[in-house]
Amino acid sequence: MSAAKTNLIHLYRAFLRELPPRPFLTTPRAPLHQRLRDFVSSTAAPASAGATTPAHKPSVAEAEQLLAYLQAQREYVTLLERYNPGMNLDEETRVRLSAKRVGVELPKEFKDGEEEK
Repeated sequence: MSAAKTNLIHLYRAFLRELPPRPFLTTPRAPLHQRLRDFVSSTAAPASAGATTPAHKPSVAEAEQLLAYLQAQREYVTLLERYNPGMNLDEETRVRLSAKRVGVELPKEFKDGEEEK
């Protein structure tokens, strides 16, 4: 197997690792999977004289740049979730946890019709 073909297979597998997994093997693949397979197979195969090509065929360098972008986006989301743990919480819970972090307990709020136990 040539080095170029090995590099393409490595690139294809790296793309698959970055894409979200399929929930079940019975679900059809996303159109992006097919485009990746077409790109790898068309790049690995020698160009034939009668083959029609799209107006812009992506190069291996562009695919590597796209892969680097996807990896950076995944890392960015991971860091956002790690350093902003209250990002997805509602405001009431965020305020309660912030107060607890500095050692303050918020008073209980009573709504109409509730009695203190």
